[in-house]
Amino acid sequence: MDRRHFLGLSAALVAQTVAAEQAQAQLVRKFAEDLKNGEFNWFPERSADGPMLMIVSVPDQKVHVYRNGIRVAASTCSTGKPGHGTPTGVFKILQKDKNHRSSTYNNAPMPNMNRLTWSGVALHAGHLPGYPASHGCVRLPLKFSEMLFGITKLGMTVVIADDKSFPSEVAHPGLILGDAARRQFGAVNATLVKTSYAEGHLAPAKQTSVLISAPDKTIRVFEDGRVIAKGKVQVRDSDRPVANKAYVLQGRDPERQELKWSTVSFGKEDREDTTTELQRFETDPKLRDLIRQRTQQGMTIVTTNERAPASTRSKGKFVVIDSLY
Repeated sequence: MDRRHFLGLSAALVAQTVAAEQAQAQLVRKFAEDLKNGEFNWFPERSADGPMLMIVSVPDQKVHVYRNGIRVAASTCSTGKPGHGTPTGVFKILQKDKNHRSSTYNNAPMPNMNRLTWSGVALHAGHLPGYPASHGCVRLPLKFSEMLFGITKLGMTVVIADDKSFPSEVAHPGLILGDAARRQFGAVNATLVKTSYAEGHLAPAKQTSVLISAPDKTIRVFEDGRVIAKGKVQVRDSDRPVANKAYVLQGRDPERQELKWSTVSFGKEDREDTTTELQRFETDPKLRDLIRQRTQQGMTIVTTNERAPASTRSKGKFVVIDSLY
């Protein structure tokens, strides 16, 4: 048997094994904590619309999907094996391809692919042996990946955590990174109304993300993955570490004049009081105004105690946001 024939048979055998496993993967009515390998749940009726957030828990080998801070789906998964670990951090969905094939691993099929990095990390259907086994991607049951592909959007936030992380809700007056007085709320609220209307009736709003690195004392503003502004940031109580957190804007409460955030920690650390964390940052008024003018539901603000060089990567392959370019 020549090598080409052997490789062809090996690929076919792997495909048959994956197909058999995926056929056994099933939708179940269980809590996320009770899911067995290959199982997933799906409860979209719990929250019909609004900003989404996905959390991949590497220790649990589970994926959790939240909409408006409410968990609407969960699934088992398989992340990167030793030597090919899935990077932790905060990502944006950069590309969607229902029938993608790997350009690195022998044209292997990667159905329902949601790309997280241009270096090859993605969410897609694949082999789930019950433990970390991929080359860095997050493998999902086929049926779950199909359903997930139907609701994800470019720019959606995905947090990959090496600790058990679940979002909590935070309300805060005005916009962070400055004076927290409620007098800011009117301007922010007007922007939110405008962007919500544009997204629902005219064209999708551009995706805005903000990255704050405490060690660097820097702030970067991303729009559709490109850095459009950067500057310095002051951190109050600088002797106290800044929490590694992602804040996703869920909406507003005009009656109480507050913004509603869904926040999640990533990385192993002591949990901080998130309400006080939001008040620790101060930046240039012009940069704060630029952020306020681009405020939208689903925007993400990342605070990190890691250094964030221009590539937005730091030690240990930790990624805080992966740029489109």
